[in-house]
Amino acid sequence: MRKIEAERIKKKVKELFLRANYHIGEDVLIALKEAREREVSEIGCSVLDMLIENYKIASGEEIAICQDTGLAVLYVELGQEIYIIGGNFREAVNEGVKEAYMEGYLRKSMVDDPVFARKNTGTNTPAIIYTDIVPGDKIKFMVTPKGFGSENMSALAMMKPADGPEGIKNFVVDTIKKAGPNPCPPTIVGVGIGGTADKALVIAKKALFRKIGEHHQDERYAQMEKEILEQINNLGIGPAGLGGRTTALAVNIEYTPTHIAGMPVAVNVCCHAARHAEGIL
Repeated sequence: MRKIEAERIKKKVKELFLRANYHIGEDVLIALKEAREREVSEIGCSVLDMLIENYKIASGEEIAICQDTGLAVLYVELGQEIYIIGGNFREAVNEGVKEAYMEGYLRKSMVDDPVFARKNTGTNTPAIIYTDIVPGDKIKFMVTPKGFGSENMSALAMMKPADGPEGIKNFVVDTIKKAGPNPCPPTIVGVGIGGTADKALVIAKKALFRKIGEHHQDERYAQMEKEILEQINNLGIGPAGLGGRTTALAVNIEYTPTHIAGMPVAVNVCCHAARHAEGIL
């Protein structure tokens, strides 16, 4: 049994959220530069140039990539051979998020009561935490500051098995068409298929962590990703919604087993600021 201090968990979470808010992934930068070369819209090219410059400034100055520094979302793989000492796991995570947002001058966007008072918690906590217990004696953190311009474009369809691949493709493309400029394109589109309604939404968001350029290991799903991406980029929405060929940089599909009577399909959209970070304790 390996012991890990709660203080170390707090420090790791803080480090990851600061990194995610300040530094964009190299895969995103490469994808944007390649999209810039393909883009036919003059305005679209200008938008992509500004995004690339913005990322360089944010990284160099260590300031937030976007004014919406998102809600703190974590996917945690917690080794079953770990014993946490000196504190509570959830409290340590929330303290790490709090320190990152307070000390990093990041906007706090969490309200306690979602309907009536809507009072800001002032710390961007509590975080949204998904935990899987896995073999081993390590903790893997996958974190994302999820902005709500894109989050508000999420969609769920409780489809019938008979709808098949074409039904899924039509639903995803229609979701992005309806979203228009709202999720700050170019986007990354996460698709979760299977499980229950809530499980499909969870894996759709987790799909956003996959690096751009990496496709599903199952060639059938990989082909579906490519076909959906092509259809989305033929919509003409373009960078910032101002027209062009670059509406999405990637479509990432993940699936999980489901009931014989259903086929839940969820879409979770990530804006051009594809902010995420990973770390292991």
